[in-house]
Amino acid sequence: MAVLLFLAQTLRIAIPYLFAAAGGVVSERAGLIGLTLEGYMLGGAFAAALGSYYGHSAWFGVLAGVLGGALLAVVYGVSAIRFRADQVVVGIAINLLAIGVTRFFLRLAFGSSSNSPRVTGFGGEQSGNGFTALVANPMIWLGLIVIPLVAWMLYRTPFGLRVRAVGEHPAAATSVGVPVTRVRYTAVILSGVLAGLGGVYLVLDQHQFTDQMTAGRGFIALAATIFGRWDPSRVGVACLLFAAAETLQIQLQGAQLVPSQFVEMIPYLLTIIALAGVVGRAVPPAALGRAPE
Repeated sequence: MAVLLFLAQTLRIAIPYLFAAAGGVVSERAGLIGLTLEGYMLGGAFAAALGSYYGHSAWFGVLAGVLGGALLAVVYGVSAIRFRADQVVVGIAINLLAIGVTRFFLRLAFGSSSNSPRVTGFGGEQSGNGFTALVANPMIWLGLIVIPLVAWMLYRTPFGLRVRAVGEHPAAATSVGVPVTRVRYTAVILSGVLAGLGGVYLVLDQHQFTDQMTAGRGFIALAATIFGRWDPSRVGVACLLFAAAETLQIQLQGAQLVPSQFVEMIPYLLTIIALAGVVGRAVPPAALGRAPE
């Protein structure tokens, strides 16, 4: 039973990582640094809270969250593609913008600077433990298939071929008629949609939006993207690994066997160790972070 509970909690924690990392794979394979995943998730989460609260339906929350993530992705795309701004600087700016905008509109819409009222979600109020609640949540199923869908899109469709070509050699892609700018815009918007769904899951699972509720999950998803060497299947495994580490952290905190400060470091230490062992050997897309000539 303890093993089943551990697996259930790991799966629940992994879903937002899977959504965001899928978006990171699409963005980075197209040559656009996925530093904005945290902002997309936070924007999607707040938009989902608005949609679910005022639309009185979890599905309105899903639609609003998708639009919220996509809107921030458009801002990033225009800055990085149209105006050729430094992608790292713009990525940091988007994340800070998401924090400020959600905090401002949280007070404006709900009269609070910390959290929203309870919103309509999938399942009951207590959706945290057990396989029954997981099976009843459609976001769980969507999260489980998002990585295979991205892998199919990248390796089995003409658009995926164009994304990989644009991320490796945009000049060569242009020479054979690939619309580099259009492909990059499409990829970055898709990235915003997928990462926004990660924020949607958090809000609908917790039935509430709280200030900065993504808590660095977008950065861990980016680490999983790099750790998985930009291959969707490996990235999915990395997300599950990081989720298992976070689950272990939660259970060790409950057991109080070691000081909580050390336990809280487990997921981040694992991230650092994983990247330290992989980054030197991993080969990113050749045009990652570079504007096309």
